[in-house]
Amino acid sequence: MRSYLYVPGDAPAKLDKALDRGADALIVDLEDAVPLAGKDRARAIVASWLADLPASGRPAVWVRVNPGPVGALDARAVVGPHLAGVCLAKAGASDVAALGAALAAAESSRGLPVGSVAVVPLLETATAILDAPAIARAPRVARLQIGEADLRAELGVTLGPDERELLHVRSHVVLASAAAGIAPPVASVSTDYRDLPALRASTVAFRRLGFVGRACIHPAQIPVVNEVFTPTAEELQEASDLVRRFDAAVASGAGVLVGADGRMVDAAVVRAARRLLTLAP
Repeated sequence: MRSYLYVPGDAPAKLDKALDRGADALIVDLEDAVPLAGKDRARAIVASWLADLPASGRPAVWVRVNPGPVGALDARAVVGPHLAGVCLAKAGASDVAALGAALAAAESSRGLPVGSVAVVPLLETATAILDAPAIARAPRVARLQIGEADLRAELGVTLGPDERELLHVRSHVVLASAAAGIAPPVASVSTDYRDLPALRASTVAFRRLGFVGRACIHPAQIPVVNEVFTPTAEELQEASDLVRRFDAAVASGAGVLVGADGRMVDAAVVRAARRLLTLAP
């Protein structure tokens, strides 16, 4: 998954259109995009929409649920065979555990295997960032995502052109994810959907940090994000050649080889090449 498009859960027409926008996945929003008075209606809309989705040939669908007891209501409403998982807003370690209990009850009532619905905690507070290693190891957690707008507000951070002010936070979440053995994190949204050159620059920076996709708030952002997170034909060819040559060297009894650029190639370098090959379209 390279691109994740946010879609408001209380807008049936937007939900239908989102399926054809080119995103690899959708995040249907029951949190910030839906006012408190409209939560019940939005749950009913999303549950009905999910039930009518085709089983294949469409983006993966995640639902962003509210924190606390409201999130438990969200989860019970949307759990079903067409749901990839839920994104838990303003997550903390205890919130992930509570949501897991609500999901288990919903899975059981719908005849799904308990534990089949994945969870992506959204880290939006300083406490959540510091607790990222524990949250990443919680049951059901597939990956982490940073909610940078809320986090910046709490920290009093103003981003400069290179966004270095959050570099330590982003690297910390990448490290926590790797240590827990879960998927690398997905980068947070850029709220300025008109400045596509800036989006490209920051998305390239996220990829270099170890992120493997990015959330989008507007369809115009999707092509840029997809392009950045799609390895080029040249990158894939180089990685494939490297893996082939290394495997041949190992088979002949050698543990390392010298690459075409004169640098030593060992198992760690090849591990990165193999990972790149898994991102091939």
